[in-house]
Amino acid sequence: MANPDKTAKPASRNTPARATVAMAFVHGMLVGLRHAGRDTAPLLDRANIAPQLLEDPAGRIPVDRYAALYNLINHDLDDEAFGLFSAPMRVGSFEFLCRSCITAPTLADAAARSARFLRLLLPDLAVSVDSHREQARLHISETRPLPIGRVFAFEWLLRLLHGLLSWLVGRNIVLDSVDFPYPRPAHVDDYALIFTARSTFDAVALTASFAANLLELPVRRDEAALQSFLDGAPGKLTMLYRRDRETVLRVRNALRDALPAAASLAEVAHALHLSPRTLHRRLEDEGSSFQATKDALRRDLAINRLAKTRQSLAQIAGDLGFADSAAFYRAFLRWTGVAPAHYRKRLQAQQPR
Repeated sequence: MANPDKTAKPASRNTPARATVAMAFVHGMLVGLRHAGRDTAPLLDRANIAPQLLEDPAGRIPVDRYAALYNLINHDLDDEAFGLFSAPMRVGSFEFLCRSCITAPTLADAAARSARFLRLLLPDLAVSVDSHREQARLHISETRPLPIGRVFAFEWLLRLLHGLLSWLVGRNIVLDSVDFPYPRPAHVDDYALIFTARSTFDAVALTASFAANLLELPVRRDEAALQSFLDGAPGKLTMLYRRDRETVLRVRNALRDALPAAASLAEVAHALHLSPRTLHRRLEDEGSSFQATKDALRRDLAINRLAKTRQSLAQIAGDLGFADSAAFYRAFLRWTGVAPAHYRKRLQAQQPR
């Protein structure tokens, strides 16, 4: 069984806070295994994820462990679609999807090839891309009702296609908005990190919109680049082109370097040699904001401290730049729905004795 460290040395200030993933995405990956009657504990152990964490709806895991579990499940089921569909997507499918796209001249051609490829492998879902004037749209719809894991199925396929297309052109394809075909999930805050903060729900089908001129971008990858990319794929895609990368990651690092001072937007912009307006615009282009980035950093640091140190709540609050313990308490309750002391007790109760 995975055995999380009870204590850990504070991370170096030059080390970025590790990105984390909401537990809802872990449950989504495990649905197919459970539906098949398989024991999930061995794979969780190999990914260094304590099974007890799954009982905590506010729990989070580092994104690299999530990526490791992603690949382990794929290989265990011999299905890169997690056993969610009427036909398995056998291991190796993602590699051949990539190979079908790297010789495409433009992003538009690569997207069309991806849609045709997936039509052969995933008969339960239909993928298409179109454009009108200045807006391009990626559509994903059901051809038959999905019996299990419906929310994760859409999250997974959009993430797969968005990550692949971004990698092919060597830059993040910024999603202007996404309409999702299900009610707003409890883990919606993570959508700003993975997709975009401009998300709507209860649509008829999934529609992701982005600038139409991006379809003209040339595909920049070749066989040599593909060989490197496939090392750790497809789980690797969960770690690429997130909204807590690029400008957001630079802001996170600047905010962390300034701790325990609570740096302002103007101060961070100055540290990054940008104007406040430019920094605001770049964060907005990545689907985030200065406050959302600050909240995500302090949330991840707070969870790490609660889980791995015996620091008092007052010390954690001070180290993270809060005016007092009460302000930290209110923020943590807003982030997780749980008081920090109660969150720590739950973590301690979940650790093996």
